[in-house]
Amino acid sequence: MIFNITEKIRYIGVDDTSLDLFESQYIVPNGISYNSYLIMDEKTAIMDTVDLRKSEEWWSNLNTALEGRTPDYLVVQHMEPDHAGNIAVAMEKFPALKVVASARAIQMLPQFFEHTDFEGRTIAVKEGDTLNLGTHTLQFFMAPMVHWPEVMVTYDQTDKVVFTADGFGKFGVLAHEEDWACEARRYYFNICGKYGAQVQALLKKLATLDVACICPLHGPVLTENLGYYIGLYDTWSKYEVETEGIFIAYASIHGGTAEAAHKMAKILREKGAPKVSVADLSRDDMAEAVEDAFRMGKLIVAAASYDADVFPPMHDFLHHLKLKAYQKRRVGIIENGSWTPCAARVMTTMLEQMKEIEIVQPVVTIRSRMKQTDLPTMEALADAMLA
Repeated sequence: MIFNITEKIRYIGVDDTSLDLFESQYIVPNGISYNSYLIMDEKTAIMDTVDLRKSEEWWSNLNTALEGRTPDYLVVQHMEPDHAGNIAVAMEKFPALKVVASARAIQMLPQFFEHTDFEGRTIAVKEGDTLNLGTHTLQFFMAPMVHWPEVMVTYDQTDKVVFTADGFGKFGVLAHEEDWACEARRYYFNICGKYGAQVQALLKKLATLDVACICPLHGPVLTENLGYYIGLYDTWSKYEVETEGIFIAYASIHGGTAEAAHKMAKILREKGAPKVSVADLSRDDMAEAVEDAFRMGKLIVAAASYDADVFPPMHDFLHHLKLKAYQKRRVGIIENGSWTPCAARVMTTMLEQMKEIEIVQPVVTIRSRMKQTDLPTMEALADAMLA
């Protein structure tokens, strides 16, 4: 796919519709795009490459867009293989090509490309450095841990375009138009969610720039209503509530815990909860469950006891939340156990390891199957969650 972003900046990225799991873990029903760009000025600059899976298509796009010219620079903003996959081939094909990257990225190059000689062919840039291409001047800003330590973003001072590496990316291909926020949110919390402070630092840098266009490494080029996208990133990276409501995540073995979770959802709706969502952690997409936990202001976890611990899908879910720095939320607990209920103890211990988590009382304990005698405690938990 090739199209003009501005007169001299072209999109030369590719869609990957055959990939089933991004990073071998995230379901991508609509695939993923690997974005790459080309700046055609007195000197030419390639802005990142693509995954080796789509090398042939990318090289075709690049050669067509170059119109017979030879690129002078390859700007590497992120060393993850889905963006850096074709660096070595580019260095071989264009002997005069120089890699422009952060010092940390240059340090990483031999880790990925053992047999490529980078001696004399790299330019290390630091915060605020510039590179003149002719009428276009690129300015570099370091963005460590968004979401790797070597990451930088690049600002084209002429066209006011910012290349944001994985920032502002989303799952899905460009050929498939869909709402940006849903898949961008799932992408953000599962890829960058742990690094809210670092994303905040980057947003502060972007706030000093006059930005007309955002070019991420995944997902669509953003050209309109940029305040909307930046506003969401501000909310997400501050771990603030995006949607008022309650997310119920349950892990059920034989259906008893599932029944209790759905009954709790009904109670909450009848009591006027603005929004209630329910996920079956054994069957639903884990990345989407993580997304919903961050999106909403309150969480109820419901799980069966298992092997003197908690049923593994819940353990996996809470582990994911901890990894992604889940915080600033009120959490209710429903446990189930046929002889010695222990799920609440385990879930409480895991939640207490997270930042600013309030465990809402009472804890509901179900014995095998929900009964009428359990309803008053469930009602009390619902009232406390809505308070």
